[in-house]
Amino acid sequence: MRKAIWYFDVVSPYAYLHLHRFAELPADLAIEYKPVLFAGLLNHWGQKGPAEIPSKRRWTYRSCQYWAESHDVPFRFPAGHPFNPLHFLRLILACDSRPEAVRRVFEHVWTTGADPADEKGFAALAREVGIEDLASLGAPQVKEALRRNTEEAAAAGVFGVPTLVMDGEIFWGNDSIEFFKAWLADPGILARTEMRRIDALPVSAARKS
Repeated sequence: MRKAIWYFDVVSPYAYLHLHRFAELPADLAIEYKPVLFAGLLNHWGQKGPAEIPSKRRWTYRSCQYWAESHDVPFRFPAGHPFNPLHFLRLILACDSRPEAVRRVFEHVWTTGADPADEKGFAALAREVGIEDLASLGAPQVKEALRRNTEEAAAAGVFGVPTLVMDGEIFWGNDSIEFFKAWLADPGILARTEMRRIDALPVSAARKS
């Protein structure tokens, strides 16, 4: 069976929407779920997140709301965003990143409008996915797994979430599903003449750092 890795962070509304599109992918494709810290990727590449630029933040929120409504996907922004996703990511890792646990955590964050920092709500979610001891989320192995996933993603060239990686190729964003499906059907599309040319395109100008 073919396998792709899905790098994601619960803080991303696009990751939630992307998850809903996995039903469009071939049945013989296995997906390995790997939570990462989006802020860690931003730091690695020296980028700002969408929510750190006011006009981009507004556009991001509007576009996600529009896409969800257009595709009948249950969706509601949490009470505050961006938020600190560490406890959610560690909860997922404590659940061995099982797909059903990942989906439930995303639903909690992106369909209820609740405050992501609400401790009682988080405790109830943890019990629902099988974690009774919240102290276990701070275990060294859980923290290390998140760090390792994030470093692995950066080393693979991942610069944002959500991203699917397969055979060294990167497909970023909710709107990359069509491209990914086309590549799965015909990997040769990335070897076409114009694709090879733009892969080697020289940089003509660069901003001063």
